[in-house]
This record gives sequence, C-alpha cells and structure tokens, in this order.
Amino acid sequence: MAARPVFRAAPVQVRVPASSANVGPGYDSFALALSLHDDVMAQVKDERGVRVDVHGEGAERLPRDAKHLVAKAMLAAFDQLGGRPRGLDLVCANRIPHGRGLGSSAAAIVGGIALARALVVGGEERLPDDAALQLATDLEGHPDNVAAALLGGFTVAWVQSASEGRSRAGALRLDVPDGIVPVVCVPAKELATRKARRLIPEQVPHVDATRNVARAGLLVAALAAGRRDLLLTATEDALHQPYRRSAYPRSVDLVEKLRRSAIPATISGAGPTVLALADETTAAQVPGMAGARFTTHELSIDRDGAAVVRTDSRADV
Repeated sequence: MAARPVFRAAPVQVRVPASSANVGPGYDSFALALSLHDDVMAQVKDERGVRVDVHGEGAERLPRDAKHLVAKAMLAAFDQLGGRPRGLDLVCANRIPHGRGLGSSAAAIVGGIALARALVVGGEERLPDDAALQLATDLEGHPDNVAAALLGGFTVAWVQSASEGRSRAGALRLDVPDGIVPVVCVPAKELATRKARRLIPEQVPHVDATRNVARAGLLVAALAAGRRDLLLTATEDALHQPYRRSAYPRSVDLVEKLRRSAIPATISGAGPTVLALADETTAAQVPGMAGARFTTHELSIDRDGAAVVRTDSRADV
C-alpha cells in the first residue's frame, strides 16, 4: 500500500484546454487541444468537506459540493495517490462552452486530476501521465478529449485489452504545423453527447469504413509532414457527421459551406460546434460565412495541455 500522501498547504491553480475531438475521420480517437481554457484552483483545508465556487459557464446550475465533476475527479485521483485530504476548497473559472462538443467534461476531469497531483508532494511520480490518462478515460468513458486536454497538441488515442482483461488507454501526441488557425463556430443550443451517439448506426457500409481509414491515415501523415494543403481531403468523414445531420442541420450546412470554399471544416466532437482549420487569410472569412446564428472564436492550438500555473513548495505533513 502506498504511503499516505503529503499535501501542499498553498493553493494550486491549473489551466486546462478545450478540445475538438474526431477532427473529421478520427471518430473517438483524434483530438486537437485549443487555446480556450478553464482555470481551476484548489486548496487543502482542515475543515471536512468539499466546497466549490463556480464562475462563468454553468455557474447557475453546477453543483457546489463533491458532486461537481472537477471535485469528483480530484477525489478519484487522491484515492490513487494514497489518500484524500480532510477538506477542499475549489474555485472553477469556466470559459469552455458546455454541451457544444468542445470537451468541457474532459477539461473538468483532467483539471481535477492535475489539481490533485499538484496538491500532493511528488504527485507526478505517484500518478504519471499514463496513469492519469487511464483514470481520466475511466471517468469520461472514452480517451479522445481527455488525451488532448492532458497532453496538448494533436493526439491519437486508443483503448486496448490488457492481459489481465482490463482495457487500457493509450495516447500519442503530435505537434501541429505552424500556420493552422483553428476557428470554432459555436451555436447557442446545447446537445448532449449521448443523444448524438445514439444517431450513429452500429454498422456502416464497407466503402465508408474504408474511406475513413484512408482519410484518418492521411490526416496523421499530413500533420506530421506539415502538409496543410492536404487537410481538406484528410478531414473528410463518412462515419458520424452524415448520421447526425438531423441533430444540427445548420452546423452540417456550415461545414459543407466552408468546405466548398476550400476551408477544412468538421463538426467538433459530438457537436454542434463547427471547427474550421483555417489559415491567417481564410480565418477572417469564417465569421461572415457562419452568420449571426454562431459565435465565432479565432483560437490557436494549445501545445501544453493541462498545466500548473501557480503553486509553491510548502507542504502540510
């Protein structure tokens, strides 16, 4: 059994990025970390219980106790780190839209795990990135968004069966070529991921599966080689976006409109946000093409993933 952890007395702040999963053909596997961030701060307290203060997205409806997703992830991480503190004060500054396909739940989970690691002396050695990814995947249910939120950049994530019968998550991070300008077009209406998943059939035509395998391979190769000229073809999808049109027809229409103008565009995650992989010239065209029904944000690629931005070395033994 691991020794009981030593907790830091000072507050810790973590910044965690939004993420856009799938990126076209990489259903439940590819994701891109984006420069839209939630900030979470926590401090260990002697008073028992978990107290949560929320600002920004979801502030009017999110729980203010241990049921909050960041708090749940923290407590699960503390269990793996060797023990929970008596009490916690948690502050969440939420900027990632909820229910829009930008990885808000993944950011909450990864942010909580990163906070717990940073609040424990030697936390990164006790819970390294591969274990943190596994825990985040267990909490989220799939590894794509949590991999990008944890590692930054463009990530390829997968799940494989281990010898003991338990599935294990893995992820590989790639740097993205300079010159790609992500623009997200966010509609006002939310969509539950579980609803979007129900629209995808259990079986798809062989020709569509083959097409997606080719496009997925091309996307990884194009990013690795810095071939931005191949992104329009590489982001084509036949596995999930066509089946979800009924859930967000305006978003699919915008994807097709952007692509007709040679701007690589996809549905972001489960939607309904649209992700355009523009460049410095075409990024300025996206807001006008999206129109008033979408709020557009010109972003950059987050290359760091979840990062501690404030802490100190004092510890409470």
